Amino acid sequence: MNQPRRRTLLAVLATTAGLAAVPAVHADTTQDAKLAPYHNQHVGWKSCQHGVDDTDGHALDEAGVQCADIRVPLDYNRPGRRTITVAIARSKATDTAHYAGPLIFNLGGPANPALNTVPLARQGLGATGAKFDIIGMDVRFSGRSTPIDCGWPVNWLPRSAGTDRESFNRMVTQSRDLAHRCARTNADVLPYGSTANAARDMDIIRAALGASKLSFLGYSQGSYLGAQYMQRFPQRAGRMVLDSAVDPDRPGVTSFPDRTVSARRGAALREWAELAAAQNDRFHLGTTTGQVLSTVNRVYRAAARTQLRVGQYLVDDTIIPGVIANLLVDDSEESAVELAATVRVLVQAADTGSAEPTEALASTLAGQLTGRDSAQRSAAAAVQCADAPVSRDVETYWRDIEAGRAAAPLFGPLGSNITPCAFWPNPPREAPIRIRNSVPALVVQAAGDVNAILEMGQAIHRALNGSRMITLDGARDHGVYLFRGSGCVDAAVNAYLDTGDLPAADQTCSE
Repeated sequence: MNQPRRRTLLAVLATTAGLAAVPAVHADTTQDAKLAPYHNQHVGWKSCQHGVDDTDGHALDEAGVQCADIRVPLDYNRPGRRTITVAIARSKATDTAHYAGPLIFNLGGPANPALNTVPLARQGLGATGAKFDIIGMDVRFSGRSTPIDCGWPVNWLPRSAGTDRESFNRMVTQSRDLAHRCARTNADVLPYGSTANAARDMDIIRAALGASKLSFLGYSQGSYLGAQYMQRFPQRAGRMVLDSAVDPDRPGVTSFPDRTVSARRGAALREWAELAAAQNDRFHLGTTTGQVLSTVNRVYRAAARTQLRVGQYLVDDTIIPGVIANLLVDDSEESAVELAATVRVLVQAADTGSAEPTEALASTLAGQLTGRDSAQRSAAAAVQCADAPVSRDVETYWRDIEAGRAAAPLFGPLGSNITPCAFWPNPPREAPIRIRNSVPALVVQAAGDVNAILEMGQAIHRALNGSRMITLDGARDHGVYLFRGSGCVDAAVNAYLDTGDLPAADQTCSE
């Protein structure tokens, strides 16, 4: 996947503690019998292009990729009733002499569509992937699967509670409105958007493809999907790679208030400020680290007093922390330069009343302040709000924000902010299953990741006690294998995917 290192794999880190430990769930033969029509369905491979204007589908066809719609039950407790479809795309194995079966990859989000990136996955996996059928799956309700769209005029992630009670109250109003829009348009399907059901969908896909085992490569929130599959279908799990993994004991949005995440983001911002100060002749934001940080804080406070005019957008203190956090997702020069350019735009807007955004900032603001990404964000919220229960008490969120503000004034209110899940029309249909099993898996984590922090990867490693872990030291990337370009990490993951044999011990890579 030869993509820019500053990726849009959102760190939607899901997570709930205090659940009773359970063994891996073995396949239920009674349930298998009920699902037999789904397991035995014919997979109708077809062209991926849906019409003359479908350029993405045309590109898939040109790359030799085939597409299909897999029928799955909306409610696995009532499989004989309503069905939906999950869209998949396949790039067939070329090394048939060493065929290793299907490998589904997931780009996190949750609900980031995967079909359009199948050719990139094939290219990135190279000789290692030649023995696999590479399968992209748009998880239920996302992408080309049976969709939902709540008609959101703005987005909620990543939005901050801002600097004071007034800005927090605006986020309460927005979160309530977004939840109510979903209740009006999609209340009948929202309870079924969980990662647990996505894992069940994966097993339907496995069976429909005629495979005894299913391999998996999942990034960020995709690691939780892989862990769910391993817990529920341990005997059917093939070669499992979980990259930039989240803590499986805190699903949904319950990991967002993690104060260690806020602290790591603060440290990453200071690291960037040090770099910017050392190159002040290039960035013009201050000659010392303190001056650069003061510039960022000045912009944040200015936006709290009066919305900043940036192109066609009005930017307030609920927007700025998320914009900055997204540009700290890795330690590349590209991200550092873009963050400097973004801060300069905001400084100009604060000082002169308006500024024109960079192309990247304009796209970011469109994603936050318009309905452009309504369908994808609706699908993501359906997953997050179905994965774990959250408090519905507004004051609980405010107390948490105030308690963490002193230690992390910029990023604390971002992590602890209220979400639409606090007003979701229905609580989760099933309690989160606790992930505890010995199914072999390979966990990959950058030591400096500020979204899925190292401790989260270590938590999933402990929960999957048959796993091994590769830690990339000295890196901040969210998404390491195939993205960072670490020869050490890529070689270790490729060796596992090639043979199915885990490393003999945990490993630390420097690059």
